[in-house]
Amino acid sequence: MTIYSVLAGRIHEALSDLERVVHRAEELLNKAQQHNDDGYLDGVALNLHGFYAGVERIFEDIARNLDEAVPTGADWHRDLLLQMSASIDRIRPAVISQETRFCLEEYRGFRHVVRNVYTFNMNPPIRSPV
Repeated sequence: MTIYSVLAGRIHEALSDLERVVHRAEELLNKAQQHNDDGYLDGVALNLHGFYAGVERIFEDIARNLDEAVPTGADWHRDLLLQMSASIDRIRPAVISQETRFCLEEYRGFRHVVRNVYTFNMNPPIRSPV
């Protein structure tokens, strides 16, 4: 079994998990809107946090196993998104488009808010994670 097969298998599993997280966030957002209950928004926030964390784990796996270079330092989260949106000559094409990178930057920022602000101080999400 090659490293590529192993990586592809891990990514496939992670994408399946991300689909479940997205579905859960959408269900909770619908419940929040139907019942006008901010308690459901806590679950939406947690699942959006999980969505971005899962995407980031996939990117780290790609950086570690294909690029052989995982960003470090204070801005490593941002640098990882930049790395995934760049093609690397003779190694791989860009993993995500520039447009997707900009979208994921919003989730990265939201994840930071979820980690550092009480949920009752957050603004409700405007759109679904897809």
